[in-house]
This record gives sequence, structure tokens and C-alpha cells, in this order.
Amino acid sequence: MNVQIFVPCFIDQLYPEVAFNMVKVLKKAGCTVHYNTAQTCCGQPAFNAGFHGEAKEVCTKFLQDFEGADYIVAPSASCVGFVKNYYKQVFENSAHKTQAAKTAERIFEFSDFLVNILKETNFGAVLNEKATYHDSCAALRECKIKNEPRQLLNNVAGLELVEMNDVETCCGFGGTFAVKFEPISIAMGNQKINNASDTGASVLISTDMSCLMHIDGCAKHEGKPMRMMHLADVLASGW
Repeated sequence: MNVQIFVPCFIDQLYPEVAFNMVKVLKKAGCTVHYNTAQTCCGQPAFNAGFHGEAKEVCTKFLQDFEGADYIVAPSASCVGFVKNYYKQVFENSAHKTQAAKTAERIFEFSDFLVNILKETNFGAVLNEKATYHDSCAALRECKIKNEPRQLLNNVAGLELVEMNDVETCCGFGGTFAVKFEPISIAMGNQKINNASDTGASVLISTDMSCLMHIDGCAKHEGKPMRMMHLADVLASGW
């Protein structure tokens, strides 16, 4: 199966190992992975900030970069959710409307692709840790992903997965929300890390590194030792 990968801006700049581990798992699943080095951003930051004209330019480039019929897989439900749910608004009165709709059908968040397209849930991963899982808002509400990551984690040897209280509550990141409403964002992040710590877990896992980045900052500020791991990092562990 041919797969094009989309590597979000912050993954590329701050957490490149997540992208490498996603590729590692996809290849183990038998996929032929393609990476277009011309790719940039999906356009979400500009769109969410109200710069819809500028966002459309970036979104148009995304459509051009990912032309074709291959699946598109990304380690970020936030970016995938934007393409799936908002490109139709961006290109509503545009010649790119049909292309945008087809692209939205071809793009998948990593865990969604593994479980629902490849029908694979066991990759031989080993991680001897007690962990808890954070449902990102984008995964849960925009991509309708709930059980897929847990199915994959339940097949990781040595991993004890414990659910935290209020697991579906937002972590407080929300992109520019964390900047514009810093006190509220920090309070929500602290609540999330407190709930995670109460489980006794040493690792916090999610589909979205943006959430983990925010929670990690709160954890360090609060002096709560907990390691953040993207799902791709977990599935690539031990082999």
C-alpha cells in the first residue's frame, strides 16, 4: 500500500523522532512510504487566527503537494481534523472544491489508519511502563477517534494502561488559546497533569504532540515527573 506522510510543522521542528517512528511502524506494516520534501503547513494556524485569505494560499499548496490517490497519514489529529472538516469551508466557492473533498477523504490520523484501514493492532512493541492516555480534543471530537489508540496500546507488551479521571477534558493548549488566555490554559493543563499523576503512571501518551508539549510544560513547572510519549514512539519501542 502506498502512503504519503504529512509531517506537521511542530513535529518537523521540535519532535522529528515522532515522524521517524511513524514511518518505522508504517514500513513494518508493509506500507511503501513517500515523503514530499516540498510540503509545509496544512494552514490551520492562519485559519484559526482569522487570516482566511492567507490560510487559503497555504491550503492550496497542501492540495498540490498531496495530489494523487494515495492515502495521506499524519501523526496529528489536529492537522488531520482541520483538513477533513474545514477544507470544505476554505474552498467552498473555489475551483479546488472537488480536490479538497477528495483530499479530505484520503487523509488519516496515524492510529485511525492503522486500525481502520490496515486492520493491524499489534506491531510487536514492548514498553515496560505504567501509562495513562490523553484524548486530544481534535482526535476525540474532530476525527471521532476514541478506541483506536487504546486498541493499539493494549497490544504493547509490558504496558499497563490506566485511565485517568476526566480523560476527555481539554488539556488547555488549543494553539493560540494558550497564548491569548494563558491563565486559563495553565489551569487546564495543571488539572490534566494532576489527573494523570493520580493514576501512578510514569508515562502520558497521546495522538497529539501539541497537547503533550503543553502538558509537559505544566508538569515541569509543577515538579511532577512524567514522561510524554506520542503513540508512534510507543509502537516503535522494543524492536
